[in-house]
Amino acid sequence: MAENNLIVSADLARVREVEFVNSFGDSIKKLMEALAVTRKIPKKSGTVLKVYKAVGNLQSGDVAPGEIIPLSKYKTEGKELGAIKMKKWRKAVTAEAIEERGFDQAVDDTTAEMLKDVQKGIRKDFFDFLATGTATARGDTFQAALARAWGQLQVLFDDDGVASVFFMNPMDVADYLANAPITMQTAFGMSYAENFLGLGTVILNGSVPQGKIFATAKDNLVLYYIQVDDADLGKAFTFTTDDTGYIGIHEVADYANLTASDTVVCGMQLLAERLDGIVVATIGPETAPTIGKLTVSSGEGTSEGKTKLTVTEGKLDAANSYKYRLGDHADDVAYGQNVKQWKVWDGSAEIDATTGQTLTLVECNKEYGAVAVGSCTVTAKAGA
Repeated sequence: MAENNLIVSADLARVREVEFVNSFGDSIKKLMEALAVTRKIPKKSGTVLKVYKAVGNLQSGDVAPGEIIPLSKYKTEGKELGAIKMKKWRKAVTAEAIEERGFDQAVDDTTAEMLKDVQKGIRKDFFDFLATGTATARGDTFQAALARAWGQLQVLFDDDGVASVFFMNPMDVADYLANAPITMQTAFGMSYAENFLGLGTVILNGSVPQGKIFATAKDNLVLYYIQVDDADLGKAFTFTTDDTGYIGIHEVADYANLTASDTVVCGMQLLAERLDGIVVATIGPETAPTIGKLTVSSGEGTSEGKTKLTVTEGKLDAANSYKYRLGDHADDVAYGQNVKQWKVWDGSAEIDATTGQTLTLVECNKEYGAVAVGSCTVTAKAGA
């Protein structure tokens, strides 16, 4: 007779299911806390979701005494985003794979990877939606674009105390973080920092297009979801869920083909209620400038192996600096190119070079990098 309280395979499957949904639930809870999302609205599968945009015209306020003040007419226009749907995924691991790689690697590791991919899909849908925002801003640099997006939000929501959230690509903020390291946290596969530069919460993720910043008010965000543990659904299917009910999983061993199968369901969409409350900011100048031209020449220096450089025309700004590189051909340089690794020239000192080398000289500034370029063939002082 079997002992009481034996741990059987069904119990272990239940543990794995609980770990899966708790991992997802804890992660989305942290994200909702970071975004301060308070509106989490359950919907039935197939419900059409809408976002809104306010339109209208303000009439003149120049009204003579006693005259009727003209009405300014505004209305909100809804835009349908389509129906919220229950998404379904399944994976199956064969007995051979379990035997070859062990249970942990064949089943647990693949389930963890499946969870990451589910989260990634939800993130991508959200960022694709943010890209449809109708408010715009632009700044020549990352910080300028961020500040102007913040300013737009103050105007759009008419509130100096609006809690802002910004979404950006890590590459756009990398240079800033290298010089001003900040404490980052992680939620739902994304890094975030609160009160970034005193402007609001910043979310970093590679799904945001490089060169763009999405910004909105936290109060504008809404989470719609299909309740996975809905009573009607539970009459037909058994899913393990956490207390959020956002995601469900069911693991079963299929003896017909000797596979361990996992079925995952989730119907979640994170949206902003007002499209005109989403600012899409662009990092960079309005039109891509072309690089300027320098006229540079080289002559013998005062000692062996030295050459004297002369810039006869083309310097754009006295505050800019020079950098150069020697080689067997002139370098192609684009406006804004990073030339941090090039050698510095102060504009007058002789430099070490060999006759016949090609020198590429750039004028650069701290904000953009290379802004003007020129080249010449080196003539150096010969040996005694």
